[in-house]
Amino acid sequence: MVKHNNQIPNIHCHKKYCESSRGPLKVKLALDQASRKKSRRLARAKKAAAIAPAPLQKLRPVVHCPTQKYSAKTKLGRGFTLEEIKAAGLSRKYAQTIGIAVDHRRSSKTQEGFDLNVARLTAYKANLVILKKGDDASAVAQFKGTIQPIDHSKPAIEMQEVTDELKNFKAYTTMRVARQETRVAGYRIAVENRKKKE
Repeated sequence: MVKHNNQIPNIHCHKKYCESSRGPLKVKLALDQASRKKSRRLARAKKAAAIAPAPLQKLRPVVHCPTQKYSAKTKLGRGFTLEEIKAAGLSRKYAQTIGIAVDHRRSSKTQEGFDLNVARLTAYKANLVILKKGDDASAVAQFKGTIQPIDHSKPAIEMQEVTDELKNFKAYTTMRVARQETRVAGYRIAVENRKKKE
């Protein structure tokens, strides 16, 4: 019997942990997690060796996260827009051959974001080393990691001395007076116009 004022037990013991006559397995197991991790690592190493000395990752644009909650944060997007690539003096097909990700669906919403990504492309072009067929690539090291990562370091906090002027400043009163001034601004203009007509 249940004692005290607790939640009424209503457990569901219907998980099938074994294949049986009652039905198929309902629980997903990840017993191959370690081996899959190893195979992914070996596949990355194999791909890096095949395309060497080109970097494994592509250059990606800086984009803002969706929704108002996260729109202040930035991250690496899928690819550069066709307008950004054109502004950097590249063509779409050529950009894809030199390790630049292209996304024909995305569009630049702000001029600041557009200029930032064009600057990323220009900086990438300046540091780019292009080898022709038959050139010796042994002297060129393969770049590992994210190309042009975003700097998420926060600026240092600036300490400010509290002066008498700051202490005597009444922030709430100033805001309340300013709000009241904007409310009656139209009425005061109307009164002035009426006096001019008279």
